[in-house]
Amino acid sequence: MARKAFFLLLLVAVSTVGAASAAPPEGRPLIVALGDSLTSGKGIGEADAYPAVLQERIDGGGYQYRVVNAGVSGDTTSRALRRYREALDGDVKILILALGANDGLRGVPVDRLVSNLSEIIEEAQRRRIAVVLVGMDALPIHGWDYSVAFHRAYEVLAERYGIALVPSFLMRVMTNSSLMQSDRAHPNKAGARVIADLVWPHLQPLLTKVD
Repeated sequence: MARKAFFLLLLVAVSTVGAASAAPPEGRPLIVALGDSLTSGKGIGEADAYPAVLQERIDGGGYQYRVVNAGVSGDTTSRALRRYREALDGDVKILILALGANDGLRGVPVDRLVSNLSEIIEEAQRRRIAVVLVGMDALPIHGWDYSVAFHRAYEVLAERYGIALVPSFLMRVMTNSSLMQSDRAHPNKAGARVIADLVWPHLQPLLTKVD
């Protein structure tokens, strides 16, 4: 009986140690994906959006981070300025900045796009948050010169602030009907996984494993 009680106590102790060594999801450092409907998962749901796919990769790789989906459908860089500080509160280690698609559709001046994204990047760096910038493209509905300047803006920002740049994925996804929803404006589940595939090589080097 004494031996049985001993083994029972040992089992409880081992279970307790195991539970303590694995960081609970709510206690993990954060990766914030700040974006628009491409991030929020419009039409497919947050559970299948690219931040959720990145969470799968993170968990599978043994990294102790929690990805926060801070995507708001219809957001522009100007609208994001009203909420990004709150999104960066807490133990945020990495910011995935995926904004600008709606700016391009509206023909927002490129200098305003650059100014808005610069403010977000500078605040993140002030908080010692690493930034992964996701490049966006503007369809040539506002002229070819605008599209070229828009595309180049992300390269300039990445170089200026020394941050990782995910080359524009919109054309890679939007030109493939098998990756798009019927609205031809938003990725389907397979498209979200392609976006995660493109982001992952730039995100993974910023991750550190926690024992």
